[in-house]
Order: sequence, then structure tokens, then C-alpha cells
Amino acid sequence: MARSWSRWVPAAAVPVVVVSAALISQAGAATDLPDKSADELLTMVGEHSVEAFSGSFEQTADLGLPQLPDGVTAGAGGDEAAQVGDLLALLSGSRSGRLYVGGPDQARLQVMSDFAEQDVIRNGTDVWLYDSKENAATHVTVPEHDGAKPDAPAGAMPTPEEVADHLLAAVDPSTEVTVGDDATVAGRPAYELVLTPRTDATLVDSVAISVDAETGMPLGVTVRARGQSDPAFEVAYTSLDLGAPDPSRFEFTPPSGATVTEKDLAHDGAAWAPSDGSGSTDAAPDHGTSPPAGPDATGPEPTVLGSGWDAVVVIPAGAPSPTDEPLLDQLTTAVEGGRLLSTALVNVLVTDDGRVLAGSVPLERLQAAATE
Repeated sequence: MARSWSRWVPAAAVPVVVVSAALISQAGAATDLPDKSADELLTMVGEHSVEAFSGSFEQTADLGLPQLPDGVTAGAGGDEAAQVGDLLALLSGSRSGRLYVGGPDQARLQVMSDFAEQDVIRNGTDVWLYDSKENAATHVTVPEHDGAKPDAPAGAMPTPEEVADHLLAAVDPSTEVTVGDDATVAGRPAYELVLTPRTDATLVDSVAISVDAETGMPLGVTVRARGQSDPAFEVAYTSLDLGAPDPSRFEFTPPSGATVTEKDLAHDGAAWAPSDGSGSTDAAPDHGTSPPAGPDATGPEPTVLGSGWDAVVVIPAGAPSPTDEPLLDQLTTAVEGGRLLSTALVNVLVTDDGRVLAGSVPLERLQAAATE
């Protein structure tokens, strides 16, 4: 059984992915499939065994994020302002990508945006990361698979399986799971799983996951925010081929003139093995392409107040504060007790004493949590 591409989202975007966790499929013409219960669809997703495929997918975000100040563009330089710009670009507008999976240790993710392309390729123990805009490549040698469940690697853009994987893993009694309307996604008949919070104390209205009727593979996910008619976040396949990709897809040679950086994780004890985009939560071999932050990461450990959809993550004072970055000061608004970064799905409160509280909850919940 294969597993999804693990956590293709920067750490700063984790609240969006975990809370909104995924975004519904782009549905085409209606279709009529044999009836299945929500439990049967959950089982289909959990047991699906698609191990080789290729597909194109699109991501659209409408989170109501603040506009970037004039002169700041995503990817413009390597400073902290550019990194913030990259993150906001990831969480707004539209992006497209293509995913190739050839087996337990072969995968390639291509992300296209702003007339540039980013590639992440795994072929055995070789991993390449390439940015065409910078003409820069990183070659990483990773450990061979031992079948262990991987740590969380960093990444750039979540695939439909990845987002669905995060969301379904978080389903608990705070979520009502029902079956929605049948649809056609990427030319394939699909069921729809609908996840609805049982509480009104959250910004999330509902999440829908399209499930391939033949294989159980997640084809797309959509999250809707309360008070917003259009989906707040959506990612779905637009085409899908369940045949094995040509092996040449996993070969990579840096272009002439590219800057190449070499890294070796094969002997440093790092427990990293990326995943394959299948969406399975099994601990079978993964396919990945980005190393994790690693065990040497420092800083206070975050805590979680509450559970389910209205949980709040608290990062103690002492970690590098977002308020240290002048750009973020322009993206937040002053509120009682600190500054607020507000989006359709996630609010982030930076308190006056340096703590950071985040959750898919209203500001009042964050302010109350700050006094606990």
C-alpha cells in the first residue's frame, strides 16, 4: 500500500493545511454511482493501493490575505521579505503542478508559477530540487527505505492526496462525516466525502473530498469558510493517468550554468523518507523529495489548547517572533493584546509579550486562549 506525498507545505502554512487540510475536487458533469456509506468511502481511501500514476492538478486559494506592499513580490530575493512573499503567494491565487509517481522510491513534482518551474525529483537515494527562476539545484543523497514511517519533510505545494491525508487523519468526534453528490473529476467518476464541524466556534464551514470511484484515490479537496460563497482553498486533479510514467521522468541533469549544492543525509541518522502521492496512511515505503527540519531544530515547543476544529496552537515567547520582520508588521492589524493576521480560514495573534497563537477560530477565541 502506498502513501501520500508527505506534508508539501512550508511550516508557516501548516495551520492552513491542518485546519483547512484540503480543498474540494473540481467537479465536472454529474454522474450516478452505486450508493456507498461514509464509512465505506473512508475505508476505500484508507485501503487504496495506487502506486504508479501521473497527473496534473491545480490549486486555488481565496483566503482574503492582505495585499503585499508595493515592491515586494514572491521569490524576489532570498531575504525574509521575499520568504514572506513566497508564503503569501502559496496561499493566494492559483497555481498548477504535475506529479509523477513510479514506485516506492520514484517521484517527481513540478510546480509552475510566474513563468517559472520548480522541480522536486526522487530516484532511489538521489533527490534533486531545482528552481528554474534562480537556475539553482540542490542534490541530496538520502537513506535507503527501511519501511519506517517518515518524519515531516518541508515542501512547496500540497497535492490533492496530501491535503486529503492531513484532513482525514484529523477526523474525530468533532466532525460529522457524510456523503455528498457524485461527480466527475479529471474525467473519472468520483464520490464525495463531506466533513462538517459540529461546532460554530470555527472559521471552517465544510470540507469536501472527491474519492475516485474505482481506486479510492483522493482526487481533490475543497474547504469552505463561513460567510464566504467561493471556496477558500481548493486543489484537484485536472487529468490523471494510472499507468506507470516513463522512467526518464525521474532522471535529472542540472542545466548548463546552474548553481549546484550537494547534501548527504544517507549517513547522518536523519529519519527522512518522502512519500508518493497515493494518499494511504500506511507505513509502507514513501517517496519524498525534501529533507525535514531535522532534530537540531531549536526553540520553545508549541502547545495545543482544546481539540478539534476550535483548537488553538500556542508558541511560547522566545522563538523568533514574526514581529521581528517589518513586512509582517504591515500585514497585521493592531488588536487588544497584540497584532492579528486574519484570513478566511486561520487567524494568527502575536501577543505583546511575544507569544504566537493560531487557529481556525475567531479572534475572540485567540484572545481568550492568551489569558489561559
